[in-house]
Parts: sequence; structure tokens; C-alpha cells
Amino acid sequence: MAETIFTPNRSAYIRTHAWMAAIGMGGAMAVLWFLDSPHIWTGAVGGLAAIALRGWYMASEELAVVWTLAGDTLSGPAGRSLPLPQIKAVKTMGSYVQVITETGDKHLIKYQADPAATLNAIERAKA
Repeated sequence: MAETIFTPNRSAYIRTHAWMAAIGMGGAMAVLWFLDSPHIWTGAVGGLAAIALRGWYMASEELAVVWTLAGDTLSGPAGRSLPLPQIKAVKTMGSYVQVITETGDKHLIKYQADPAATLNAIERAKA
């Protein structure tokens, strides 16, 4: 089997952060509304600023993470090595692919342009 490399996609990274910003903005506004603040709009500004800062700060690190599927092993950052027979389930969650092992360990392959293709590649290699 040829080596397959899963790299993060910048567009998926930005899209995911846009969703997080929208949720953060809505959540912060809801908290301020619940607290009866006359400045509910500041929640939108704060939520957007928080996620934008996080996205900018973490981009170089998150977009450098590479997972490799070679032979019967899925290898990831920090020396992670998952033998394919030990993978119990593979699921997609937005732009992420979650890999669950037989022992219950969970790993995320983040910011995939086509999470379904990543999932299918892992499932095909397991078969």
C-alpha cells in the first residue's frame, strides 16, 4: 500500500474558526443578555476578537500537523502510532476526523478539506 499523507487545509481551518466565532459571539451576547447588560453588542465584539486572536496565534502550529497512513499504521504528531487493527471506529465531525482505538483513546485529524475522503482512506486501509 502506498503512503497516504493527511495535511490540514487552510480553508477548512478558517471555516472552522468562522463557525467557532459565530458560536462564541452568540454565546457571549446571550450571557450579557441574561445578565441584563445594556451593552449586549460587546459580546459579539469580544467573541469575534477571542476566536480571531486564537486562530491567528495557533495557525502556524495547527497547520503543520501531519498524519501519515503507511502499511498497517496511522502515525501522527508527538510520536503517535496507531496500528490499524487497534482502530475501533472512525468518525467525521465538521472538518475533523476522529479515530477511536480499541482502548478508547481518541485522536483528531484536524482541518481536513474532505473529511469523508480521509475517513474512507483509513477504512479502506483497515479492510
